[in-house]
Amino acid sequence: MHFSVGDFIIDLVDNSLEAGANLVEVEILESNEEISVTLRDNGTGMDRELLSRIRDPYFTDGIKHPGRKVGLGIPFLIHAAEQCGGDFRIESVPGKGTEVFFSFPADNIDTPPVGDLAETFAGAVLKPTEYEAVLLHRVLDSSGERSYRITRSELTDALGELESVASQNLVRRYMASHEEEIQGKEK
Repeated sequence: MHFSVGDFIIDLVDNSLEAGANLVEVEILESNEEISVTLRDNGTGMDRELLSRIRDPYFTDGIKHPGRKVGLGIPFLIHAAEQCGGDFRIESVPGKGTEVFFSFPADNIDTPPVGDLAETFAGAVLKPTEYEAVLLHRVLDSSGERSYRITRSELTDALGELESVASQNLVRRYMASHEEEIQGKEK
């Protein structure tokens, strides 16, 4: 179930990796007006027919999750965005990749919470497979713009590996420190 914007992001990252992407880029912009997310990957991409079917909650290719008869992630995202007055767009080119954009108005009472982005970003870089992830979080408010950018390869270079519990804990603490700084919660 999707309770936060972060849940939608992790679902899309999983979709990218399941589509064979070895590069996933996620950009989040929070402003006083909206929360927007753009995700790009270089996975297998989708043709027009498949793109039209992913909006159907009763469609699944039966390959990713054998035996499952529904594919709810993207339909939930579209429904949530539309119910809040937000936006959802997806473009994809077979053999090149997919770009997903979605946004929620910041002032709509039904807009899902952003969630724990430190944990979301940690989840996006700690998948047990080889790939590059580029994560960018920007906050734009009355005090200006703050941002940070992290790549999976930089974390791997700094820690030597991302498989051990110790490394994963350090990644989570590192992400949390960036989130505290960007949200103005520095101690």
